Amino acid sequence: MKLFITYLKGQYKWILIFTLCFGLLLASFLLYHLPLLAVVYPSILCLVLIAVFLVTDFLHVRNVHKCLSEMTAMTASLITSLPRAESIEAADYQDIIRSLQEEVMEWNTSATLRDQEMTEYYTVWVHQIKTPISAMRLMLENEDTEFSRKLMLDLLRIEQYVEMVLAFLRLDAPTSDYVFENYCLDSIVSRAVAKFATEFIERKLRLEYEPLNLSLITDEKWFAFVIEQILSNALKYTKEGSIKIYAADTVTLCIEDTGIGIAPEDLPRIFDKGYTGYNGRLDTRASGIGLYLCRRICNNLGIQIAVQSQLDRGSLVTLRWKRQKKL
Repeated sequence: MKLFITYLKGQYKWILIFTLCFGLLLASFLLYHLPLLAVVYPSILCLVLIAVFLVTDFLHVRNVHKCLSEMTAMTASLITSLPRAESIEAADYQDIIRSLQEEVMEWNTSATLRDQEMTEYYTVWVHQIKTPISAMRLMLENEDTEFSRKLMLDLLRIEQYVEMVLAFLRLDAPTSDYVFENYCLDSIVSRAVAKFATEFIERKLRLEYEPLNLSLITDEKWFAFVIEQILSNALKYTKEGSIKIYAADTVTLCIEDTGIGIAPEDLPRIFDKGYTGYNGRLDTRASGIGLYLCRRICNNLGIQIAVQSQLDRGSLVTLRWKRQKKL
């Protein structure tokens, strides 16, 4: 009904012209004292014809409206044809739409090529930078001094940043980079902990790790990346105390620290890309990308990630998944 009323409003000019013509005829017949039936009958017939025309035209307009409404949900590349133009204005509008459509498609093609080039460049860069990193690691492993241990910690941070770049690039890759299998969580978590063993020792932080005795159907590489990012954040913001890793139940992994915590006003936004909050002002190295990547990856893995925290009391990160059957 609303569409029909809108349609009638669009035809107000013709309705007004018909009303004026009928009024002029009626006035003329009255002035010449002619029988009114001579103008009433033809007017009624005209009204019937006009009503039939309006209904028929409205049905056509409704079909066109339905077609165009469906097109609004399509991308420019999927719109291959438009309804036949029945007026000069409609034809002009369609020419404008086709011109804009071509412009959008050209822009999308150009943007896709730029993204591909950027992805290829940074992918090559990541693999190239890994070579000197590995060489420096081998040299530092042959030394055991306080200075070499500090360099090793910085080198570990560099490796993490490189992995973050690679993860950021692969998240939106058109091809899937996930291989799901049944894994023992202890093997994934223990390797991540071993990676930060030097930092635990240097920082004199206590690790409380209870065997999980759990298995999970997941992608090992991506899940390990999430664990490493959480541990990295815990180590970064924990000056003293401990980091605890344990299973709250058969489908929940917990990583708890005694660090500086997160301000209550920052908690709702910690997974936003680029958001660093109050802690980011304390540590200018914070990028606001780590937890954003963790949330994106966990969504892809079917895992719910959540953070509870209190200032100066530490943070608790929970990873929860649905009960799964072994593959």
